[in-house]
Amino acid sequence: MEEDKEELKSFKELGVVDHLIEACDSLGWKHPSKIQAEAIPHALEGKDLIGLAQTGSGKTGAFALPILQALLDAPQAFFACVLSPTRELAIQIAEQFEALGSSIGVKSAVLVGGVDHVQQSIALGKRPHIVVATPGRLVDHLSNTKGFSLRTIKYLVLDEADRLLNEDFEKSLDEILNAIPRERRTYLFSATMTKKVQKLQRACLRNPVKIEAASKYSTVDTLKQQYRFVPAKYKNCYLVYVLIEKSESTSMVFTRTCEATRHLALMLRNLGLRAIPISGQMTQAKRLGSLNKFKAGECNILICTDVASRGLDIPSVDMVINYDIPTNSKDYIHRVGRTARAGRSGVAISLVNQYELEWYIQIEKLIGKKLPEFTAQEEEVLLLLERVTEAERLSRMKMKEMGGNKRRGREGEDEEVENFVMILHLIPPVKSEETSLKVSWQLYFNRITELTACMLDYALFKEAPVSLAMDSGLHLLVPCFTCFIEDDEVLGYHNFYETN
Repeated sequence: MEEDKEELKSFKELGVVDHLIEACDSLGWKHPSKIQAEAIPHALEGKDLIGLAQTGSGKTGAFALPILQALLDAPQAFFACVLSPTRELAIQIAEQFEALGSSIGVKSAVLVGGVDHVQQSIALGKRPHIVVATPGRLVDHLSNTKGFSLRTIKYLVLDEADRLLNEDFEKSLDEILNAIPRERRTYLFSATMTKKVQKLQRACLRNPVKIEAASKYSTVDTLKQQYRFVPAKYKNCYLVYVLIEKSESTSMVFTRTCEATRHLALMLRNLGLRAIPISGQMTQAKRLGSLNKFKAGECNILICTDVASRGLDIPSVDMVINYDIPTNSKDYIHRVGRTARAGRSGVAISLVNQYELEWYIQIEKLIGKKLPEFTAQEEEVLLLLERVTEAERLSRMKMKEMGGNKRRGREGEDEEVENFVMILHLIPPVKSEETSLKVSWQLYFNRITELTACMLDYALFKEAPVSLAMDSGLHLLVPCFTCFIEDDEVLGYHNFYETN
């Protein structure tokens, strides 16, 4: 009964002001979610929070509404700082702040890597109310952007706090905590609670209220979770079978590596499926481009690494497929949380081969339930074997011709993948006899392709004139250029790219 009452609460009852209630209505938020109902009253009383809630349960609203209400009472620039572990999540959080604060003129700035530093400095010069950032880029601006400081902020939020507290962000986070005032409100939110979160609680929160709108590791009831044991050699067949069986669905397929995202996207395109990759090796523009195409429905299959597993809210996702089982079982919670969001239903299917069994058992132990098996007749699945094998061969051949990911500039590589995806979609496969004629030239073309991709970005960085004529065929890219670059310069380009 108590739970029913909570569900019937309105934002008005929680103490939210009319301006923000109207904004909630315009976003379709008729009633607060469980985490919002429990967190907002404490936040409005000025308390620090640790919020644990399932993915898709409205955590962003739980911290955005109290911050915006406090901003209404005492408007000032650089009022709050929200930290996110991924670029896409940071952009999404800023969009939600601006949507909720549209009627009161809220301005936000997003500071993430892969985007022009000068543009971000200009945005900071306009003195936004909310700064949403990834830790590395925020530290960069604190050190190098003249006049930018967080000494006046009143609120600090760590979204996906457990991820922010791992070794990757430890140094940056320490620098940020030293650069902001101790007198502030601090909110930690995550779908999974770890000892690291408890450690930060002692370090920078003052008498926090701990709100658990979910058990420590749980998934929503509207999510149907299944698994299928498959032989490793037939995993691609099972993936294609599931995607064809549920061809009307909008799906996210999670892999372990960036190379696998490209390979699977090319393979699925060869089979006529509308797939697009996203990974940490792509430039920010390409990553956002992939996401926007997926959200707009141009492609209904997003092949991704765990860069897309945290916080992204894409309401249309019907199905999540774990093509590779995560080695860290907590990542499973975040992956499957991309579907069945905000009360909707969804499906999560894990394809488990003989080498991943131990990781899968750890997942079942973590969520405290044994999952049902996804039913599929192996004879039906293997009818696809010949087509899938050929599509896989073409994909690997194309990746090899593009130089794989060896000593390549990321941007050039992403363009080639996307362009070739379009070529494959439009042109029928060339017979194998034709490709055999070109074998003797293969190493030469691979090397030229590698150097060309590096040259394009490196020359732009050096502001050097580069003349490039490119003739792209289905199986060969034959670049001819008038400016040459030594191997150590290519390495220099890579070092530049890694630090920028």
